[in-house]
Amino acid sequence: MTNRTPDLKGMLLSELEELVSELGQPRYRADQMAGWLFTKGIQDISEMKNLSKAFKESLASRASVTRSKVVRAKRSAIDDTEKLLIEYTDGARIEAVILTDDERHTGCISTQVGCRFKCRFCATGAMGFRRNLSPGEIVEQVLRLQKRLDPVRLNNLVFMGMGEPLDNYDALLKTIRIANAPWGLSIGARRMTVSTAGIVPGIRRLADEGLQINLAVSLNAPTQELRAHLMPIARKYPLDELMGALKHYAQTVGRLVTIEYVLMKGVNDSPEMATMLGRLASGMLAKINVICYNEVKGARYKAPDNETFTSFITSLRRQCPTVVRRISRGSDIAAGCGQLCVLPDTK
Repeated sequence: MTNRTPDLKGMLLSELEELVSELGQPRYRADQMAGWLFTKGIQDISEMKNLSKAFKESLASRASVTRSKVVRAKRSAIDDTEKLLIEYTDGARIEAVILTDDERHTGCISTQVGCRFKCRFCATGAMGFRRNLSPGEIVEQVLRLQKRLDPVRLNNLVFMGMGEPLDNYDALLKTIRIANAPWGLSIGARRMTVSTAGIVPGIRRLADEGLQINLAVSLNAPTQELRAHLMPIARKYPLDELMGALKHYAQTVGRLVTIEYVLMKGVNDSPEMATMLGRLASGMLAKINVICYNEVKGARYKAPDNETFTSFITSLRRQCPTVVRRISRGSDIAAGCGQLCVLPDTK
């Protein structure tokens, strides 16, 4: 975490109100601060121009503002995907992605520097875990993407970047509340998606938060044995427990759960596995997104050919009609699913 003092970009409006009250200021100062923080995305307290110098000095003695910079930006030659390498003031670096599809502008957001869960096919897992991002750092990341898009608005968020969102639960939840609030980033709850490798307690906890956010789970295998091989987290949270948690989420929140399935040649792409996957998803509010594996340097997996992909989709639809064949975005700049990674030469 880059700041030892409280970070204003990671505060709810109620917390800003409490702070200005402690500093002897009227409540509306919190509204002014929120505008500077979340609409204008200021990088320093001194930039809050309609606050007095004395108040800003008092504020700076009690709190700070997370800052970041875009070190590098890459744009895909095959679509409008853009990947940013973002650095925080302590030198920690993450990757985030902007996905553009007509009027839909989506930020793919990282919640951790690296990841501790070591899924065999994922570049982020291969780099290991370095630290969590704070709520202010995650909000700042969204603001960096928004600035890149200006004057177009970022109108969707997917917490599918580097890291496991539910492994950084409190920071994730606070970010969602700031992103959703009218005084914050004003992004609708139904326009946000949290993707998880399958932390069962986190899924159940999120279901009971009273939020209309979307949940996606990276499943990738229809059997416990194969899933535990590909995704070590399945040893702690077995497949039957995970499916129970997903059903609980769908029933409690009243929204479709998205099952994400990455097809890997000769690993999980047979028609038999498609049938098993369909049976898993039957009888629950769910859709299945199927995508070809994006190759990662050093990993032994490959994408199946188009005939195998089509055969898998056909078999799956016999069991589960709500199936989406996803097209990989930004794979030529390593911005696709499972490809985000900060290499040693980029810290």
